[in-house]
Amino acid sequence: MILEQYYIECLSHASYLIGDESTGRAIVVDPRRDITEYLDDAARYGLTIEGVVNTHFHADFVSGHLELLEATGAWIGFGETADTDYPIRRLRHGEHLTLGEVDIEILSTPGHTWESISLLVRENSNAAPSAVLTGDSLFIGDVGRPDLANLGDGTNSDLARAMYRTVHETLLTLPDEVTVMPAHGAGSSCGKNLSSELTSTIGEQRRTNPSVQPMSEDTFVALITDGQPAVPEYFSTDVALNRSNRALLEQDRRIPELTPEELRTEMAGGTRILDARTPDDFAGGHLRGSINVGFDGRFAETGGMVADIGERIVLITYPGEEQDAAMRLARIGSDNAAGYLTVDVDGIFPSSLTDLVRTAPRTAAVELEGLLSSDAVTLIDIRNPGERDFGVIDGARSIPLAQLRSQIEDLPRSKPIVVHCAGGWRSSVAASLLRADGIENVSDLVGGYTAWVERSSE
Repeated sequence: MILEQYYIECLSHASYLIGDESTGRAIVVDPRRDITEYLDDAARYGLTIEGVVNTHFHADFVSGHLELLEATGAWIGFGETADTDYPIRRLRHGEHLTLGEVDIEILSTPGHTWESISLLVRENSNAAPSAVLTGDSLFIGDVGRPDLANLGDGTNSDLARAMYRTVHETLLTLPDEVTVMPAHGAGSSCGKNLSSELTSTIGEQRRTNPSVQPMSEDTFVALITDGQPAVPEYFSTDVALNRSNRALLEQDRRIPELTPEELRTEMAGGTRILDARTPDDFAGGHLRGSINVGFDGRFAETGGMVADIGERIVLITYPGEEQDAAMRLARIGSDNAAGYLTVDVDGIFPSSLTDLVRTAPRTAAVELEGLLSSDAVTLIDIRNPGERDFGVIDGARSIPLAQLRSQIEDLPRSKPIVVHCAGGWRSSVAASLLRADGIENVSDLVGGYTAWVERSSE
């Protein structure tokens, strides 16, 4: 049996290739849109991809089932309650997919969404199960949140109760030695306490996962509906894209390098400029109106927070990062990257753009202390709710980064604004977003809440 995991840090996303060496038959589970890696590995192992299974309608990225259909002719499988604009194979609880010797049993595991399924894998039909691909039902250290695919429809409590039954009546009844292989890891917005470990076992999760310990159903519901990360607005768009017959991603797409004159034209036309350099380099010099979304962080998800899916985008990157940056955006359905301009570590823009270059104001923790004591600033905390449990700066207004765009018009403008996150990466995103949307007197807290705590302990 072949069971390969493919993990990308930028989206904390895991997908899988399951193959039977005796027959050469295979399926892919929860694929991303850039499918070359699956095709290359299938060819290397001598496998034919005959099916694509999505454990649920993903909200944080666009799945690659249509790209794999186009490339291989594979059928597309979902849980039996799924509703799509394209033909699917409805996979029912207890159904078995046989690849030859390798046997895959479908488990209905609603809770994250109603159509959620897990795949229980055996090396042959007579063997004990060896692994369970749990999608967003059971994570390492947590369970999936119940509100992403049903945003605003009021069914979160019902899904949370379904998750309680999924955990205790289905997944935790599996043998302790079964390997748990979820669709996401640490950093994902699909849960709040995900581990950096990429696999575990049912037994280990039974012992260590706080969300699956013995508790009443009501206690469980309260636990998994409280303190979840703020939901990026693009998540509802990606759910819709994953249900629909959307445009396919060109696997060899490359965005062009823009001349300074072409970039100036894009800016004049209102194109969104995403600067993928570090906060320090961005602060030292950037193009007016650009938004700092560092390539070294959660670039794709954060890009989806500051630019609409389908919005025209130009990228500012370090040399060699431009195509990867465009692909990361494409993974969430943001396909309209019009081109790029590279800037080296010296931060020198072309001379013909010098009139558009600005520096970004930043505030040190010691400065913020004085500004707050004299009531001279509005402080905005853009961390997620769970992060605030570790401490807050008195007087800060809480607006998670994922919700900032929708609340810009409500922000007070009578005083300068300082924004902070945990370490300084997201606050540079937020401050540049506010400046790009017309609030000029905005700075970010260097080092974030961590720097504030360190200053306070001196």
